[in-house]
Amino acid sequence: MTLPDPNYWRGRRVLVTGHTGFKGGWLSLWLSQFGAQVTGYALPPEHQEGIYVAADVARGIVPVSGDLKDRSRLRHLIELMRPSVIFHLAAQALVRRGHTDPLGTYMTNVMGTAEVLEAARQFPFVRAVVVVTSDKVYENSDEGRAFKEGDRLGGLEPYGVSKAAAEMIVTAFRHGLKGEGPAVASVRAGNVLGGGDFAEDRLVPDAIRAFRSQTPLDIRNPLSTRPWQHVLDPLAGYMMLAERLAEGDPMWQRAWNFGAETTEPVYTLADKMVELWNRAGFSEASWVSRADPTAPYEAKVLALDSSETRDSLDWWPRLGLADALGWTMDWYIAQSMGDSMYGTSSAMIDSYMGLVAI
Repeated sequence: MTLPDPNYWRGRRVLVTGHTGFKGGWLSLWLSQFGAQVTGYALPPEHQEGIYVAADVARGIVPVSGDLKDRSRLRHLIELMRPSVIFHLAAQALVRRGHTDPLGTYMTNVMGTAEVLEAARQFPFVRAVVVVTSDKVYENSDEGRAFKEGDRLGGLEPYGVSKAAAEMIVTAFRHGLKGEGPAVASVRAGNVLGGGDFAEDRLVPDAIRAFRSQTPLDIRNPLSTRPWQHVLDPLAGYMMLAERLAEGDPMWQRAWNFGAETTEPVYTLADKMVELWNRAGFSEASWVSRADPTAPYEAKVLALDSSETRDSLDWWPRLGLADALGWTMDWYIAQSMGDSMYGTSSAMIDSYMGLVAI
C-alpha cells in the first residue's frame, strides 16, 4: 500500500474548505506537517474542544472565516491564495440536523458544492478538486450488500439526499468542462472515528460526553452496522487521489469509495469504548439501549465496497477496528489528562505514516 507523498505537498498551495470541522481539522494539520501552504475557509468552529481548537490547527495554516454562499469572498480568496489543489469538506454533516433544517442542509451541501466548483473553474492555477461526500449517497433498502461506486444514488432523508445531489453536481460539472479546467473527483468514506470529534448525535462524541459527565451512554440502535474506520485512513486516500488527479489522467476523475472492508454493530464499539475508558482509571462508564420513538429514519445496514480504490489507487485502511478505537480513545483520554493535543495529534499522524500496511 502506498501513502501520501510528503514531497508532493511540501510548499504546495492548498485550500481546505471546512477546516474547522473534524475531518477538515485533521486534514489541515496533516498537510501543514507536510509543509503545504494551507488556507482554510469555513465558519467558526462549533466546538472548542474539537480537533481544530484543541490541537491549535490554526498555527500552521492561514484560516479564513466565511460562508460557502458568499460567492465574492470565496472567489477573491481563491484568486488571492492561488491554490493548486482544493479539498472541499465544508458541509452540514449531521443527519438529525438535516431533518430539523432541510433547507439549510440543501443550501450548504448542494449549492455550496456548486459554488466551490464554479469558483475553481475561473482560475487556471487550480489543478485538482476533491469533493468529499458520504457513504449515505446510495439508495439504501437495507439489503445488507456493500455499495459500489456505480450503484444508484438516492436517499430517504435530507442529509443523504443533499450529498447524492452534490455527487450529481460534480458529475455534471466534470462533463461540462469537456477536458478543460481542474480535474474533479468525489470521495465517499464510511463512518469515521478519531479524536477531536464533538459533533452532536454521533456515537463517539456522545460516548465521551456521557463518560465525562458520569452518565450512561444512550444508544438508540445498538444492532445497526456501519463501516467504521479511523479518520486518518480516508484522509490519506484523499491526498493520494489528489496527487494523481493533478497529473491530468482522466481515469481518476470519478467517484471513489474509501470505506472499511468490514462492518460492525454499534454495540461492539460501545462495549470497547467502555472498556478502554474504564481501563484508563476514570469514573465508571456504561451504556444502555434506549429507543427513541421520535428519532428520524436511519438505515440499519450500511457497507461500502472499496475494491476499485484498492486495485487502482493501492489504498485500503491501515488501521483495523481495534486500533482505530484504541487511537480514538487515546486522544480523548490524553485530552482529559490535560496533555498537549497538538503534540498528541501530530504524533498520531507520524505514527500512521510509519505503519506497515495490514
